[in-house]
Amino acid sequence: MPISDIKVRNLKSKDKPYKVSDFEGLFVLVKVSGSKSWRFKYRIDGKEKLLVIGDYPAVSLAQARQTRDAAKAQLAEGIDPNEAKQDEKRARLETKGHTFEKIGAALLEKQRKEGKTKATLDKTEYHLKLANQDFGRRPITEITAPLILKTLRKVEAKGNYETAHRLRARIGSVFRYAVASGIAETDPTYALRDALIRPTRVHRAAITDPKALGRLLNEIEGFDGQSTTRIALKLLALLAQRPGEIRHAKWSEIDFVAKVWAIPADKMKMRRDHVVPLPAQALALLNELRRMNGNGEYLFPSLRTWKRPMSENTLNAALRRMGYSGDEMTAHGFRASFSTLANESGLWHPDAIERALAHVEKNEVRRAYARGDHWEERIKLADWWAGYLDRVKAM
Repeated sequence: MPISDIKVRNLKSKDKPYKVSDFEGLFVLVKVSGSKSWRFKYRIDGKEKLLVIGDYPAVSLAQARQTRDAAKAQLAEGIDPNEAKQDEKRARLETKGHTFEKIGAALLEKQRKEGKTKATLDKTEYHLKLANQDFGRRPITEITAPLILKTLRKVEAKGNYETAHRLRARIGSVFRYAVASGIAETDPTYALRDALIRPTRVHRAAITDPKALGRLLNEIEGFDGQSTTRIALKLLALLAQRPGEIRHAKWSEIDFVAKVWAIPADKMKMRRDHVVPLPAQALALLNELRRMNGNGEYLFPSLRTWKRPMSENTLNAALRRMGYSGDEMTAHGFRASFSTLANESGLWHPDAIERALAHVEKNEVRRAYARGDHWEERIKLADWWAGYLDRVKAM
């Protein structure tokens, strides 16, 4: 005869444990201590087994019957309820080990092995730290889009709209890594694509007026700071490469005989090898620099240690020291100066200018046919640009 909740509640302890049956194998075990535990007795493969369901009153009579019915359904399919319970427990423990923080760390390690640049690794680490503060210890399968959005809104509230977008992308990369690893099923950041404030794109300040550029070059010539900083700025203007590529340049990449600077793909933004022709003016500066620190690894080592390149703030700080604000000129702006003035000259094929800047054609069809790198024209372009800078300095 089935028992009632009142009867279970009023069961008293005895000198020995005893059980009171409900029906269809379900019973409650009353222990000497007075605690009551639900059990389900069943047979599978000719053997009698016992499934421990849980203690009363945490598990009510109705809940115990539901568990008993679910176990009977498993038995009908040939599944042992005890084994299924252990499998579920193992899955839960495994899920708890798959936290966002641990998966993010695995992705970061993968990027290190792939040879990602230090700048990329640093940005990944920074973004993961922001995310880990809020939900790093949570199992990745429990992290939802609203939870991620709450973190992104905190970044937005500080006016850092670009950072919020990049953080969303970085969190998404962790989820996609988890999906590929069979740990998660979806990437919840996909639903947040339109949830964030779009940042206003601000182009880096650059001087494109020839006379103003000439004045800047003369200011650099008279720069009273570190000689290596002065040379770095002059090479930045001459070669029109990214400031990070100048700062991280190594002597092993410079070929004085062939008159080229070969930048390996892992240092380039577009992850493609890039060769820069060196005009006579650049070679003269490099020879001057070689007399200063040619025995080291980097062209522009840090003042603190020769094992690291100069700080990323050095070149912009030098421009500020010369009186140029961030709204007037930036270290990256020399590329825009070169691009604008070279294109305005009408002397050079636009593709040669783009190759000189290490830009990649966005149109896939056009890129497939534009396989040449305009090398001979780029050599002439480099010489012309160096001469052009000499002329605007003399204006």
